[in-house]
Amino acid sequence: MGKNEKRLVESILFSAGKPVSINEIKENTGLTHNKIKKILEELIEDYCVKLKDQTSMEIVKAGEKFTMQVKKKYVDKSIMIAKPEINSNLLKTLTLIAFHQPLKQSNLRRMIGVKAYEHVDELTTMKLIHTKKHGSTEMLTTTKLFPEYFGIDSTEPKDIKEFLIKNISNKINNIN
Repeated sequence: MGKNEKRLVESILFSAGKPVSINEIKENTGLTHNKIKKILEELIEDYCVKLKDQTSMEIVKAGEKFTMQVKKKYVDKSIMIAKPEINSNLLKTLTLIAFHQPLKQSNLRRMIGVKAYEHVDELTTMKLIHTKKHGSTEMLTTTKLFPEYFGIDSTEPKDIKEFLIKNISNKINNIN
């Protein structure tokens, strides 16, 4: 087995960011099922035994799929730096908060329904928004992490709003 083939499979596991099946690897490499299975066994052995004390990564089997992940003892520290993924519904909610900030949670609920509460909890956990008690509701604003996450040069709400207007209008123009 060639080192390039082994490194190719390793790079797929690393860059996927999620568990991948042998068939997915096969589709992207053209390698045979048996060859991929053998490479995966070798990689698991490499990371478990040969590189055990030399790396913070591991390759594990998750059901019928394989994934490269940070070893459990390093997760707490590394997760603080990694960008969390944001699904499209959560992103829409975050955009509304950023555009209308400061925004009352009760107004957000009127805009998107009861899922507002779940989204606010999730965005707060991700440290992208801040909540502050405001009467019987919460006042929502973006945190300093928000502009960093999206590459915005300012933390000022008016600058964030301008950025959103510019980028959303560009997306709309590209659709037409």
